[in-house]
Amino acid sequence: MRWRRLFDDLEAQAEAADEAELSAEVAERSRREAALVHLVDRLTAAVGAQATVHLIGAGRVQGLLVDAGVDWLLVEEPGAGEVLVPHAAVLGVTGVGAATAAPDGSAVGRRLDLRWALRGLVRSRTAVRLVLVDGSVLPGTLDRVGADHVDLAEHGRDEPRRAAMVRQVRLVPLAALAAVRSG
Repeated sequence: MRWRRLFDDLEAQAEAADEAELSAEVAERSRREAALVHLVDRLTAAVGAQATVHLIGAGRVQGLLVDAGVDWLLVEEPGAGEVLVPHAAVLGVTGVGAATAAPDGSAVGRRLDLRWALRGLVRSRTAVRLVLVDGSVLPGTLDRVGADHVDLAEHGRDEPRRAAMVRQVRLVPLAALAAVRSG
């Protein structure tokens, strides 16, 4: 009988060691996989959620997370229109949950960056308000998107972009953008 108890005890110890080893391996793999997740993967999985985006120098944007790109996100604020936010201006995002979307490793997905989104505003001639990282707001229409800046034709918020209405054209570095409000 002593032998049976000894063997049972040794078997239980071996099973416990196997379970501990498996648990440690699962935890390590989970940490490794989490380390490969990008912000865009988390935001893409949260499209459709109500989110709060905290911005450098510009407060926060609250509303429906509409879309996310490799270096930007789009939020629809109730009654205020859409807000395009560069990842570089984001201090934090709440309300998005823990889900993760599969990464879009395609060449097309990598090209759909902030400059691509801003070029859409240039094509549509949509009046915008650029919110800068210092909190200042510049109304106007985007004329051009360069490699690292935009050209903003400054005019009154309720005025159309007409040559006579443009006060000046300002070059704004992309790094200075906290948010681009339309509508």
